[in-house]
Amino acid sequence: MNQEDTIGRLEQSTIQPIPAAERHGKASDLFTIWFGSNIMLLTIVTGALAVTVFKQPFWWGVLGIVIGTLVGAVFMALHSAQGPQLGVPQMVQTRGQFGSIGSLLVVGLVVIMYLGFFASNLVLGGQALRSLTPAVSVNDGVIGVGILSLVATIFGYKLIHAYTRLMTWCSGAVLVLAFVWIIFVHGLPADFFAKNSANLTGFLGTISVAALWQIAYAPYVSDYSRYMPADTGSRVAFWASYWGCSLGSIFPMVLGAVIGLMVADGDVVNGLTTLTHGISTLVVIVLSIGIAATNAMNLYCGALSTITILQTLFPSWSGKARARAVTALVLFGISLTIALFGQSNFLAAYTNFILLLLYVLVPWTAVNLIDYYLVCHGQYDVDSFFRQDGGIYGRFNGIAIFSYLFGIVVQLPFVATDLYTGPIAKKLDGADISWVVGLALTSLVYYVGCKRFSRASARAVA
Repeated sequence: MNQEDTIGRLEQSTIQPIPAAERHGKASDLFTIWFGSNIMLLTIVTGALAVTVFKQPFWWGVLGIVIGTLVGAVFMALHSAQGPQLGVPQMVQTRGQFGSIGSLLVVGLVVIMYLGFFASNLVLGGQALRSLTPAVSVNDGVIGVGILSLVATIFGYKLIHAYTRLMTWCSGAVLVLAFVWIIFVHGLPADFFAKNSANLTGFLGTISVAALWQIAYAPYVSDYSRYMPADTGSRVAFWASYWGCSLGSIFPMVLGAVIGLMVADGDVVNGLTTLTHGISTLVVIVLSIGIAATNAMNLYCGALSTITILQTLFPSWSGKARARAVTALVLFGISLTIALFGQSNFLAAYTNFILLLLYVLVPWTAVNLIDYYLVCHGQYDVDSFFRQDGGIYGRFNGIAIFSYLFGIVVQLPFVATDLYTGPIAKKLDGADISWVVGLALTSLVYYVGCKRFSRASARAVA
């Protein structure tokens, strides 16, 4: 029986290593899962931040989106290339850097990230469906999109991959149609290219948000490459993931920038419905289904990360399909509550949320990539990942934990948010370059620390 015949079967594995006999798929699957999952409303709203929050003119906004995406996708794709080699979820592999207990800090933060993105997507899906007809309330839309996501999560890996393959074609076609309709049917306003003035602060902010969009995938990107045959190759996995995520992000973000300049109140969801009048039902429904596909990925990985936490605390237990379903239901209930009661002031809350993610995800991705590519060279003792004492990696890796916390602290002078702006950010007129500093210095500190103290786990598997 081929893989397509088994899409409707429940995936039994959760965080267990995928044996060679169960490996399947090809590089194009990595392209479609990242291309198809990115063409959705939240990506469009994120692109609109360039012209609504950061006040960039159109072409400067597009340039910032492209630069941030192409840079951030490098880190995302480097994580994806780890999946075929190790065959385990990304957060399980993090035990190889932080130790079995030390990794819980990062895994816990990642679960919070999944809940935040899941709730944000639910709100947008509900608002989009409500914009089509008053017969559907925002809450009705939130629940409907959430149930679609939950079903795909329960069935697991193969159904999610199939879902995004379908959305690659459907959402891609609708995205092109929306561009054509807005530009050639509705028409751009006469002052479209004259709106806003270029400024360094906003330009750097646009780059940061676009880069974070890619880096935010890092904690779970290899979850969707772990079933790939080991001989897929790191290079092939890297480029398939890189271009899938880059192209799938840039085009909807640019559409968001177009819409953001054409709506007076900054309401991108209603703006999309208005500007595509005549085909808006098709556009909104397809992009809302796209939200369900992406949310299934968030919920699926949130469930795997939660199971990772539980397995760390109770090493004799290893959850399978039933555990994933129950965990997904619990996480779904939490996100649904957030979405139903946190709909007001959505844009400002979402902006602050993704900036917060920037500060805690960047040091982790630096530690993980330096360890994988420069310290251990992709060679890990996978069996040690599943021991409570951490096996050769121990319960805590002080070098990784120190580097991670250092990476957060060192960003503070460069932070620029509504709640706090660091002294260097003030001198840069509010430009936030904290993620660049965090990546560079965390990478340096961790690499030097590993070389200086001759990390034992690196020698053990060398």
